[in-house]
Amino acid sequence: MSENRNSIQNILDPNFARLLLEAMADGVFTLDDKGKITSWNPSMERITGYGAAEAIGKPCMFLNFSHCFSNTCPTGIGQCGIFEQSAVDAKECFLRHKDGHDISVVKSARTVREQGFIKGVVETVTDLTELQMARRKAEEASLRLGERHRFENIIGKSHPMQEVFSALKAVAASEATVLIQGESGTGKELAAGAVHYNSERRNNPFVGVNCSALSESLLESELFGHVKGAFTGAVRDRAGRFEEAHGGTLFLDEIGEISPFIQLKLLRVLQEREIERVGESRKRKIDIRIIAATNKDLYNLVKNGNFREDLYYRLKVFPIHLPPLRNRKEDIPLLISDFIRLQNQKTGKQVSGISQSAMRILMDYTWPGNVRELENAIEHAFVLCDGGSVDIFDLPVEVRQFEYHPVAPKITISNEGRVARGKELTRESLLHILNECHWNKAEVARRVGVSRTAIWKYMKKWDISLKQPQP
Repeated sequence: MSENRNSIQNILDPNFARLLLEAMADGVFTLDDKGKITSWNPSMERITGYGAAEAIGKPCMFLNFSHCFSNTCPTGIGQCGIFEQSAVDAKECFLRHKDGHDISVVKSARTVREQGFIKGVVETVTDLTELQMARRKAEEASLRLGERHRFENIIGKSHPMQEVFSALKAVAASEATVLIQGESGTGKELAAGAVHYNSERRNNPFVGVNCSALSESLLESELFGHVKGAFTGAVRDRAGRFEEAHGGTLFLDEIGEISPFIQLKLLRVLQEREIERVGESRKRKIDIRIIAATNKDLYNLVKNGNFREDLYYRLKVFPIHLPPLRNRKEDIPLLISDFIRLQNQKTGKQVSGISQSAMRILMDYTWPGNVRELENAIEHAFVLCDGGSVDIFDLPVEVRQFEYHPVAPKITISNEGRVARGKELTRESLLHILNECHWNKAEVARRVGVSRTAIWKYMKKWDISLKQPQP
């Protein structure tokens, strides 16, 4: 520190100048009229790795600045142009650190004159390393967000989901307003993101608003913005979500919850593509795509007079229905596999999969919370599972204790032993079929027309041995 202090040129009051330069977060160094470094503050040492003793007396070109006032670093101060320009502000470039790597910086320079004669140059250097890291993180986050909303990341091979994929791809190529309907937890926001990030608007904002989370007045301000003094607490002008989404997509979740007043304002936006901030009469043009979502039956709301019919038809230009998980149970194993992979990455565990008995329970459960509930169930299982595979007692208690009430199919047994629809399945008829199929429960399930898991549950219910009795 004393080395640095001794190196700083006494300007005005020596103690004040020294303390001022030492306290600065930016690097500061000075040059004489020959271009030699005459002072070097502590921040320059931190940024470059060079101490004052190593820097003083050298030309600044030893730092290998990538740009000097729009030129590559010249051979001397006479060629760089600072004497002719007198001042150069905020040039973003790189300097070479002592250990050999490049540091992103912004540098500025000023000539110091006395009675018209140049006495030297003062240069400041601002380290952009943290800003560059923040930029990279933002870019990586944007890439990850785009990756997350790829169509391939919406998991499902079932027929209902294949229809959803086709609809999402078709509407992503258009500018149509989209209405996504489905129960809570079916992935409406993920579907909305997939439409945006696969559309021509992908590089512009995707802004979401949960319409059920705010009161009417707060939602109006949130969507349309407000001007200073529009209401108590409006201490400054504020742009709303419509303006934030300009050029991109506005996702209105739980659209069925908005009041008649907000419905009317939204209808005007859809018709005119312009908004007015709260407390202002000036109209502002907006270029946005609207995707709305709801877990309610909007058509019934319209019939009951709780939702505007004209707004309903404006929103459902292209409707998409997301099926509940109970209607696409063949996707459950795929979803479980993906959630286990994600939890392994998140927790560092090496869970290999899920036991057959645990899978039976997950397949039989009705999943009122849909995909979100299944994801939470796997996360819960990871808290208890130490390794190997997820087993029954790793699952949430409400899933494990779910009471299954199968509806016995109507069947009859023909004289030839074939199954036909008719009377209700009984213990005796099930035993008869089991014997016919040599206790192959998959074949029994095919003959009866139910799942293998249902046959297993009937056998437990009627105290039938799961293994074929020995003769």
